[in-house]
Amino acid sequence: MKHGYVRVGACTPHLSLANPKSNAETILKELLNADANEVSILCFPELSLTGYTCNDLFFQRELQQETLDSLFWLLDESKNIPILFAVGLPIAFDNKLYNCAALCLEGKLLGIVPKKNIPNYAEFYEARHFTAGEEIGTIRIRGNEYPFGTNLLFEAVNMDGLSIAAEICEDLWVPCPPSIAHAINGATVILNLSASDEIVTKSKYRRSLVSTHSAKLITAYIYADAGIGESTTDMVFAGHNLICENGKILAESPLFREGLLMQDIDIELLTQDRIRQSTYVKSTTNIETKSYTKIRFTLLSRDTITMRKENPYPFVPRENNEKEDRCEEILTLQAMGLVRRLSHTHCKHVVIGMSGGLDSTLAYLVTVRAFDILELPRTGIHAITMPCFGTTSRTHSNACDLAHFYETDFDEIPIQKAVEQHFADIKHDPNVFDVTYENAQARERTQILMDLANQFGGMVIGTGDLSELCIGFATYNGDHMSMYGVNASVPKTLVRDLVAHVAKNSSNEIRNVLEDILATPPSPELLPQKNDDMTQITEDLIGPYALHDFFLYYMLRYGFTPEKIFEMAYIAFDGEFDKATIKKWLDIFIRRFFNAQFKRSCLPDGPKVGSVTLSPRSDLRMPSDAYSKTWLDAIERITIE
Repeated sequence: MKHGYVRVGACTPHLSLANPKSNAETILKELLNADANEVSILCFPELSLTGYTCNDLFFQRELQQETLDSLFWLLDESKNIPILFAVGLPIAFDNKLYNCAALCLEGKLLGIVPKKNIPNYAEFYEARHFTAGEEIGTIRIRGNEYPFGTNLLFEAVNMDGLSIAAEICEDLWVPCPPSIAHAINGATVILNLSASDEIVTKSKYRRSLVSTHSAKLITAYIYADAGIGESTTDMVFAGHNLICENGKILAESPLFREGLLMQDIDIELLTQDRIRQSTYVKSTTNIETKSYTKIRFTLLSRDTITMRKENPYPFVPRENNEKEDRCEEILTLQAMGLVRRLSHTHCKHVVIGMSGGLDSTLAYLVTVRAFDILELPRTGIHAITMPCFGTTSRTHSNACDLAHFYETDFDEIPIQKAVEQHFADIKHDPNVFDVTYENAQARERTQILMDLANQFGGMVIGTGDLSELCIGFATYNGDHMSMYGVNASVPKTLVRDLVAHVAKNSSNEIRNVLEDILATPPSPELLPQKNDDMTQITEDLIGPYALHDFFLYYMLRYGFTPEKIFEMAYIAFDGEFDKATIKKWLDIFIRRFFNAQFKRSCLPDGPKVGSVTLSPRSDLRMPSDAYSKTWLDAIERITIE
């Protein structure tokens, strides 16, 4: 698949306990089904050819031989199935019995990985039957040599970054799983063949364990669990399968259901994040060093569209409960950043420009929260509205009402005459509505705020958000400047949810004002309006903030190419924007992003609240004179079918 995607699966087949031939036939059917669904990598449960609960039957030579017969039958029957799959079975070698994962592809047995950590506590008695896995090298099975050991890596020769390793059940649950060394040595996909019995609350712990481990190792983790066909003499198995990637649960099967779970993982995302996290490779000094045997294979390139659909609003959680918690956490982070700055400077007065728009509203709400935390009187918050040529009565009244309901200090300072005098001073025709006309108003407002801050012995609170800073939609030394920018790492799509969160938890009066602000389209209100109607709409000028925030997240967080971001956006927004529209605004995004770096190089302080921010001191060290040609050429290559 294109752009680093690989379709993977975890499968719990219908088990016939101690009947390897029947199980091999069932596994073959599941392989055919997975192939029809274009799966490329598939993991089956621990001891899936025999069943995990055979107990002392594992000592029976007949079962051992029948299992090997079934494995080689399965290999022969799967010669034309282009899936790398891992199946579990017991293997006797050198007077020992090992619990193994056999990794197979197109009729070939690529290698065998034995279980390293053998549980022998509570309901588990594996040490009665199995020996702990070792780094043996090779073993001979029926006249042929096969790689065997806990130090095998399976690397795709035709896909950068795809490296597979396997561990078995308990290997994950120990303090230092083998997968730690696997990942440090290059594995980006970990297969876990498991037989984890189900008891109360265990599924919740398992879910947390697998997802957290994938985040820690920056891997995709495919967990295939034994199901209801196992013996219920003392345990019940639920087939709890999981596909996780870098801390996210991409897919999860319901308990007590057999069959295939599949999802597309993003190898490029994993490798890019490993590059970005500089301590990843350095952490090798903290683990046992080992030499790895690398087994190379070629995976069929499937020309298919990814089934993976990213959140079109990556800065905003999808689930309402999670969204509420996230909004509360972010508002607190913003407020606490300001609390620290105010307390350190012994500042009891702040000045904030109130336009009646979303950004200034959020900055105002954060400031109120900070003053309440410090138990400072809200009258120390000096909200200033400065109407001019483009101000509408709607935004003006919302700014006034908000300050009134929160009982902060409020003043109105019209700036028309001052701006007209400035036009006269610089000999600018006031009938020419160009960038000079607009920026003169923004800078006049900033001058007033700064001077008032001097009068009050306070500081100016910035209102600009992450999205505006990204595309340079801010007047240099105008709204671009403040003493502390509380919204500096909050994108426009998230600003809306934060204000909505406050509205939901406010009195009716405040809620009504905030909801009207939320319903007002973003506008700089710098050009004269007709009949008091808002005609200068920001998104008509620069494009949808939803797209810009999507582009911003995947470009800065993972360094993805424009082609990949384009494809992801088209799928994520699911028809909301056609391909031509996405390509148009992606081109504009790249141009504006590169051209605006000089504005970001001198940003005021402001709190980081998420994984993507543009502060020149912490997250984005970018030259102001870099050329965007490489990225624009990539966009030019995108075809619109």
